[in-house]
Amino acid sequence: MIIIPPMLRKFFLIIILLSSSIGLSQYNFKGQIAEQKSGKTIYLSIIEDYRKFGRISMNQILKKTTTDSLGYFSFNGNNLINENRIYRIHFDDCSDATTNSEHFFGSCEFSKSILFIANNNDTITFPTSFANQALCEITSTNSKSSTFLDIDVLKEEMAFDFNDFRSDANRKLNSKKWFSTLQNFGENLDEPLAELYIFNFLSDKRNDTYNYYLKDISKTNYYNELGERLIAKYPDAAFTNLYLNEIAIDQHLTNGNTLKSNLLKWLLLALLLLSISLNVYFVFKQRNTSRNLQNDSLAKLTEQEHNIVQQILENKTNKEIAADMFISVSTVKTHINNVYKKLEVSSRDEIKQRFP
Repeated sequence: MIIIPPMLRKFFLIIILLSSSIGLSQYNFKGQIAEQKSGKTIYLSIIEDYRKFGRISMNQILKKTTTDSLGYFSFNGNNLINENRIYRIHFDDCSDATTNSEHFFGSCEFSKSILFIANNNDTITFPTSFANQALCEITSTNSKSSTFLDIDVLKEEMAFDFNDFRSDANRKLNSKKWFSTLQNFGENLDEPLAELYIFNFLSDKRNDTYNYYLKDISKTNYYNELGERLIAKYPDAAFTNLYLNEIAIDQHLTNGNTLKSNLLKWLLLALLLLSISLNVYFVFKQRNTSRNLQNDSLAKLTEQEHNIVQQILENKTNKEIAADMFISVSTVKTHINNVYKKLEVSSRDEIKQRFP
């Protein structure tokens, strides 16, 4: 019987524990892109900039591998970050003989990719679908890995609602509905990385959602709360700082535009009130002027001529005026001519305009 000294036993125990620890800290991402398709190059990338979800660039690439004779591929090791991060697996039909830019900038035809959440301890499988489609499904030890696929389903439903009726009323109603739906869905996942995926979509300047985002950011505290969740879970991550800086800029611009808009509204209101006040002033001034003119004009007339004017304003004929005033028609005509001269008019109608 071999007796192992205590110190040596401790050494072996430490070696066993370290080996077990290393074994547990291994990631394994594997999948199949198609049957009987060997030699296909597969790329594994990490995405620290959420604004690059939609494109592939050289500085994102971590590893590459090739498929076996049945189309299977595998990435494994222990060099990933222990926290959750966003990764991408992609392939295309460009050969290695072509320029690398065709791979890394997504310009190669028939590129296929999938985004997922993972960390250094995860085992993830990317099986082909029932229709032999690659990179459409995820099976993972990490419950957060496939959240992007779930969010994409909601985005498709949102697009259907927006395309149903292309009216402004429909767009406004659906924006309010889907912003709330997606934000609540992301928050309930308890994974800020999923919320960044949603935020990138809603705040994308190329989308119909961008204008509503600018309004939403000034009305709700959701964006500040997401920043707090990112700081709590990923305090040192580059995407956290990127998000905080972007939100601060957008809020500053939005608040500035809101202030300008409010100032413009108050200015327009002030101009409107000024215009109304001036119109009222000029109306009263015109009435006072007209009244003064009437008084001045009447002061020039004799009592008899004043009575003639009153009769004219009552639309009476010369005969009717003569009968009412017990004078002859010729005398009425003489008085009327005198009235014309003093008032500087030439007809009954002008007298009526002078004394409306």
